Amino acid sequence: MAQTEKKAGLLRRTSSSKKPLKEKVVLMYDEIFAKEDPTKNNPRFWDELFLMKVNLEYLEGKLESLDGDEVMKIKDNINSLFHHCVQALGEEHQIKVVNALQTLCALFRGVHQKNKSATGFDIINMLMGFDKAELRMKELMESLDSLLCGDGSESLKSLCLKLLLCLVTVTDNISQNTILEYVMINSIFEAILQILSDVSSRAQHGYDAVVLLALLVNYRKYESVNPYIVKLSIVDDEPTLDISCVPSDLHRQYKDKEEENQGGFFSTLTSMVGSMFIADADEKLSVQTNEAILLALYEAVHLNRNFITVLAQSHPEIDMATTPATPVPASPTTPLSTTPPSLDMMNNPELPLDPNLQTSNLLITFLKYSSIVMQDTKDEHRLNSARLCLIILTCIAEDQYADAFLHDDNMNFRVNLHRMPMRHRKKAADKNIPSRPLVCAVLDLMVEFIITHMMKEFPMDLYVRCIQIIHKLICYQKKCRVRMHYTWRELWSALINLLKFLLSNETILLAKHNIFQLALQVVNLFNMFITYGDTFLPTPSSYDELYYEIIRMHQVFDNLYCMVLRVSTNAGQWKEPASKVTHALVNVRAIINHFNPKIESYAAVNHISQLSEDQVLEVVRSNYDTLTLKLQDGLDQFERYSEQPREAGFFKELVRSISLNVRKNVSLSTMSQDVLLKEFSSIS
Repeated sequence: MAQTEKKAGLLRRTSSSKKPLKEKVVLMYDEIFAKEDPTKNNPRFWDELFLMKVNLEYLEGKLESLDGDEVMKIKDNINSLFHHCVQALGEEHQIKVVNALQTLCALFRGVHQKNKSATGFDIINMLMGFDKAELRMKELMESLDSLLCGDGSESLKSLCLKLLLCLVTVTDNISQNTILEYVMINSIFEAILQILSDVSSRAQHGYDAVVLLALLVNYRKYESVNPYIVKLSIVDDEPTLDISCVPSDLHRQYKDKEEENQGGFFSTLTSMVGSMFIADADEKLSVQTNEAILLALYEAVHLNRNFITVLAQSHPEIDMATTPATPVPASPTTPLSTTPPSLDMMNNPELPLDPNLQTSNLLITFLKYSSIVMQDTKDEHRLNSARLCLIILTCIAEDQYADAFLHDDNMNFRVNLHRMPMRHRKKAADKNIPSRPLVCAVLDLMVEFIITHMMKEFPMDLYVRCIQIIHKLICYQKKCRVRMHYTWRELWSALINLLKFLLSNETILLAKHNIFQLALQVVNLFNMFITYGDTFLPTPSSYDELYYEIIRMHQVFDNLYCMVLRVSTNAGQWKEPASKVTHALVNVRAIINHFNPKIESYAAVNHISQLSEDQVLEVVRSNYDTLTLKLQDGLDQFERYSEQPREAGFFKELVRSISLNVRKNVSLSTMSQDVLLKEFSSIS
């Protein structure tokens, strides 16, 4: 019963025979919802209102309960309430500022809930009036900017960010939120960056600031010039870009079944990406996906080339003095929460891989996070997160500076990627992880994905992106003649097994996917190695091993050729894509048809039933001269990543999903009104 009374805005029951008394603030709200001007009988009405503790539920509920005609009858009073809220933001009395911020949030939410089907212009008219809207929003944004950039209370800044997140997410599709036009005109970009460039404010507000910026960047991004996109793309101040150090670059590596949490816009992201690792009760690695932070990381990488330098900036993984940590939750918390990662999750001491001081950077953090997120793609949020991780890696893989860093033999790191438990392989000991250029970790991540996702619910889109990333890295190696000491055989084996899987499940997969597109990409990767391998493979023996793998697994290539030949000679929807694979296999088949007879002849002459690897390699080396291959054009060319139009649909739905979850989780009531009022009443 008490709960019912609270929702109705009641203070208490005086006795069973008397009607319950209403809070004074509720009585004042009722005056606003009457047709008369509330100041008619009380000239100090607005001054008194903002000294009262806000009743969010009653105010929002009242707005939602009115029908359209009733709302229009009290439009002048609603306009006046909005106007006086904005005026109160400039008051020295902090309690008035707090109450005004919370009242504005209730207004935005209540009016939008009431008018879900109404146009943005109707809502603007209802809140501010058409004739005053531009002025009112200018005043509001200037006040919020001053509060965010000033030396005032951190609680107040947090409240400002919550209000802005509330304003941005009141509609399911943020691009239909017409009020945001005023947020574009009266930009708060500099205020957001100021928060992110200061270590202290970043630690407290970095999460909300990054999520807010990610959402604002996506407002009508394909329809008009978005000033937040323009400004983000030209930021070049590295401390500001370095959103990876919240709080204080704290960084922890996982060992065995322990997790990793990171300290880390461009500095805030390391902690945010890293702290999304959560272990479940069964000690299996699980993950709390956070698409909002991944979206912010994507926008930074995609829009600002200067950010690539921040990705690569190394910082020591040192054990920092911390307060005692509380236990990590036993199960994943709500996905996409807008609650910042808790400090206790990030203030854990280092678990170094060896006694030597290790270094890390945002890219390593991201690779480790990706290795967890990409393990489980059955859930829609995790599938979206995995796709976003691969899109980010795609942007990185085609950036010249990033490629130079990834392949720098003087910059070696131990990257402890999470590997999915599988029956047929042993868990690698963490201490055996070699220190290598970062491109090796990227390739390891791609190989890991290839071998662990061959299933009925085949994530075709992710496989295509994965192969494209490998191709772009190899194109760089060929162009710059970088010879990577990498275990290429593992990659070749994974690619061949992928082809084998496509063949075994042809009927099932073709009902949903164009598997010939993927098969063509895989075959052309082998063509890259065959045609240009001498420019980037580390040793001549590596080239021999490539031929050995193709010959050893020739049955897979033979079966693939038979399949694509069958499909390409029949009239059907897959005729053309299958035909492309047929042509792409010409050199692979030439190798098989050239060496197999010679291997059989060698075995017959030497009376050997089964040749060893060394014996096969000997035959290969001695018969290169008579092998004829065809030069294939365009193998080292690729289509550069473009968000529009191909990815526009994905990002539109992603932003909608993020907006819905932010709206669900951002509640000003979560910031205890009692705490706020206590804080500011002592000041006043």
